[in-house]
Amino acid sequence: MAFTPLHLHELTVIFGILGNIVSFGVYLAPLPTFWRIFKKKSTQGFQSIPYSVALFSAMLLLYYAFIKEKNGTMIITINTIGCAIEGSYLIVYLIYAPKKAKVYTAKLLGLFNVGFFGLIVLTTMLFVRGIDQHKMLSKGGMRENVVGWICGIFSVCVFAAPLSAIRMVIRTKSVEFMPFWLSLSLTLCAVMWFFYGFLIKDFYIALPNILGFGFGIAQMILYIIYKDSTKKKQNNNINGDLVIKETDIMQLQELAVDIKLGKVEKIEQDSTALEHQNRNEVIEVIVEEMVEEKENKNNSNNGNITTPLGNGNNNNEMIINEPDGKAAVDDVPRG
Repeated sequence: MAFTPLHLHELTVIFGILGNIVSFGVYLAPLPTFWRIFKKKSTQGFQSIPYSVALFSAMLLLYYAFIKEKNGTMIITINTIGCAIEGSYLIVYLIYAPKKAKVYTAKLLGLFNVGFFGLIVLTTMLFVRGIDQHKMLSKGGMRENVVGWICGIFSVCVFAAPLSAIRMVIRTKSVEFMPFWLSLSLTLCAVMWFFYGFLIKDFYIALPNILGFGFGIAQMILYIIYKDSTKKKQNNNINGDLVIKETDIMQLQELAVDIKLGKVEKIEQDSTALEHQNRNEVIEVIVEEMVEEKENKNNSNNGNITTPLGNGNNNNEMIINEPDGKAAVDDVPRG
């Protein structure tokens, strides 16, 4: 069935509107991130590079749409919205970013969004002519082709960016940092703009989106392959963290008992046992220990022998010693 010019026009409008809708959703994807930045008054380590690149891409396509001889309306609408949204993101970022990040973002915007973009506009305006050779602001002609090639090359570079994410997924066998819905949205966006460019015979729009569609399909296939292994890995990490924490707690508890509380418990147990003994037996034990300590002290003074209970004091104080020779009384917490 052959399409009439009316049918082709209707399809062009449909794909253009769908492309605007899907692209608008993609532009709004970082909104939760910037809402979090606004609430916490901090950029939380986020980088400004993706938003600067997105703004540059929207500005470049907007310029291309303005110099197109025809069929530039759909491209103008979405990229005008894109410039407004990405510009708002960057304003919020500059308000809450630390000083170093502000300086870096300002240099980035000055280099690409002002310097490089301004160079492209001035060069194509001064040295590349449109249909009307005598008008500086003329549309179409060689000017449209040159700017179209620039947009196509830059779009290919942007679409090639997911290669790093694909490589990371294959290496780590995890799709944790490759959200499925974002990949699906980018794939649908590429499909809509491919058909729009194909229908209006603008291959500077259509051809780069073939690459975007291919990368999007690859991302979704990898997501289906590795999503189960990602869930298992997350569950294993959670269980492993719990086991480690419980083991650490048990070790700390045992260590605390051994170092600080063990000797206190021993003394308390001995005291409890003594309380159940006969009063006379307690007195006899104390007398025997005092006599034994006095004899040991005399032997030490006469023979210069150091005994486990000898600490060099002249008073009759009983000290329970540790195996390493340190007094247990030193380990008892003092209030």
